[in-house]
Amino acid sequence: MSMRVLHVAQPTTGGVARFVTDAACAQVGFGWDVAVAAPDSGWLSDAVRGGGANFLVWDATRDPGLRTFQECARLAAVIKHRAVDIVHLHSSKAGLVGRLRLRGRTACVFQPHAWSFDAAEGALRQLTIGWERYAARWADRVLCVSVAERQRGVAAGVTATYAVIVNSVDGRRFLVADDEQRAQVRQRLSISAASIVVCVGRLSRQKGQDLLLAAWPAVLERVPDATLVLVGSGPDEMSLRARREDHVQIVGSTDDVASWYAAADVVVIPSRWEGMPFVALEAMASGRSVVGFDVAGLREAVTPGAGAVVPSGNIPALAAALTARLLASDAAAREGRLGRQHVLAEHNPARAAAALRRLYEGVLDERLRAGAAEFDRHAR
Repeated sequence: MSMRVLHVAQPTTGGVARFVTDAACAQVGFGWDVAVAAPDSGWLSDAVRGGGANFLVWDATRDPGLRTFQECARLAAVIKHRAVDIVHLHSSKAGLVGRLRLRGRTACVFQPHAWSFDAAEGALRQLTIGWERYAARWADRVLCVSVAERQRGVAAGVTATYAVIVNSVDGRRFLVADDEQRAQVRQRLSISAASIVVCVGRLSRQKGQDLLLAAWPAVLERVPDATLVLVGSGPDEMSLRARREDHVQIVGSTDDVASWYAAADVVVIPSRWEGMPFVALEAMASGRSVVGFDVAGLREAVTPGAGAVVPSGNIPALAAALTARLLASDAAAREGRLGRQHVLAEHNPARAAAALRRLYEGVLDERLRAGAAEFDRHAR
């Protein structure tokens, strides 16, 4: 079955952009007509064009507000001039605007990439949950990247037809560095510490770098020659830099995150919420031990023996898990090897692309059957 697919996303970097790129490029390989609508910023546009998909500029901001109505009109213009069989909405802003625009008239898959209500508190959280409950009727599938993400939706009362396709990474993109290669990478990156912990992600409340910095002094008490490297940029960058913690470097965004994985002894994920973090999969593909809080998807990604998943928000537990691996480098290396085996076996991009193809085909088949049944009903 040949398809005309439109992916819609507001984030143009990070995990959402990675998923969109991988999905769109795989679908081009199926011989489909694939387009991606997103802001013309970040690396997403070049990546999808390089993979053979069409890129359509859709100006949209991250947060909802009065601009949402304008963004809805802009998306309507994109859809009007492009015949599509199925629209795949990625993350909360595209899910908001896209479902408001489509309202069930076109086959639609909504993928939260972490639920919007996890980012909200108080009355705003209840309002957001209410929206997700209501808007679920306008999606043929709600696609989650982990079982835990689906469970969070169900627990919040979001009644939908769910599917789960876990995130995947191409292990060939990541270097499994031996000691000599790691030393060379560290020299190239101008970092000379004996022990290195790397945290990759947008500098934001979601990613929890402030919690990691709170844990870091306890790590230094036991491992005084350790250095923490924060790789990324974002709205919390100035406040994180102002903390001026000892043995902490903030290196900003980079197109070469694989080198930072190669340089690391341990990769840490202190997020407050996730769907299934790509960073965990990329770190394991690089043969690195992973430590993180027990947020949605992380326990599913980090197989037992590949690192440590500690109670969410437990700063002493996070510090202890990092310290243990820095003091026992051989054990951490064994965790890294096991993690890579797990990623190669269970998070295969070709398998994920085939599962997404079957999901689309199922949605369109259901719509075709429903249309035929409706026609028969009126004919009688």
